[in-house]
Amino acid sequence: MAACCRKRRNNFPQDLRCGSVETWKDYCLALDGTDFLNEMTTEDFNLKGEDGKTYCAGYCYEAFGIIVNNELLAQAGYTVADITDFASLKAVAEDITARKDELGFAAFTSAGLDASSSWRFSGHLANMPLYYEGVNADSATITGEALDCYKNIWDLYINNSVVEPSTLATATGDQSKAEFVEKKAVFHQQGTWEYAGLTEAGLTDLTMIPIYCGADGEAEAGLCCGTENCWAVNAKASKADQEATLEFLHWVVTSDAGTTMMAEQFGPIPFKNAKESTNVFFNDANALMAEGKYTVTWAFNYTPNVDAWRQGVVDALIAYSAGNAEWTAVETAFVNGWETQWAIQNGG
Repeated sequence: MAACCRKRRNNFPQDLRCGSVETWKDYCLALDGTDFLNEMTTEDFNLKGEDGKTYCAGYCYEAFGIIVNNELLAQAGYTVADITDFASLKAVAEDITARKDELGFAAFTSAGLDASSSWRFSGHLANMPLYYEGVNADSATITGEALDCYKNIWDLYINNSVVEPSTLATATGDQSKAEFVEKKAVFHQQGTWEYAGLTEAGLTDLTMIPIYCGADGEAEAGLCCGTENCWAVNAKASKADQEATLEFLHWVVTSDAGTTMMAEQFGPIPFKNAKESTNVFFNDANALMAEGKYTVTWAFNYTPNVDAWRQGVVDALIAYSAGNAEWTAVETAFVNGWETQWAIQNGG
């Protein structure tokens, strides 16, 4: 579990940066009802105790989803407003594939399963079935009840791509990015961290949309967002210091100077007065939150013995995509692999 380090800011001495509430809960003041916490636009990044109280507030985040080249999408006759769930994403992607030669581009970049790229699918894409199953830190086993969603989106990726599914074992992350930069595909699964590189390469009309996979109610989904960066207030400090700290944090997330500093140093923040980021993908995430869309949080953080589990999933995806295995191989790697790796990690 991530550690906390105590920070001191002049006369506002008692705030903590926390990544694990269980380790530090006894030292964290419950924040519920404070003016500071009431400024948040979502509670999805906060850490709560077993008593339901909020002890740590997530103050910044990253997001991933499907990056869209709006210029190419328009050339195909669509806008992002036409894509609201898996059915509509599938219809658009398959129409682009049917007209691939005419249009001069494909629907998706290559879903590379080389080590430089596979984490996008054994980690980030795998988050979708894990999230919709409700996996958490205590999940010693999983059922795989949402793996049909994983299959939906994976099949869509590989059957409507720049490359043939049988080549994915050696397809790299750089290859996938180059395909997108060179306008060979409309859609590219990646995260907010890709924005600077894509714009520097000359792409200017970009949007990030949710990863739609066929889950019930997903039309109300936002981007996949998460953080390991949280603030807490020291419960062992004096009441005066606690009040000063809460006042300071409220100033940071409401004042022009504070929100400007946060935007410059941390990017987007989940607070009502957040400054607009120069990173369009963060603005997309914030806009979806403001609309009341639910955030797809990072369930993949609970993966046991993560490298070994992911490798098992990747191996199964390679075999399935090449036509050398049935989808049941992926299900086995996902579900049985989780139980096996949990036991190894926890000495079972």
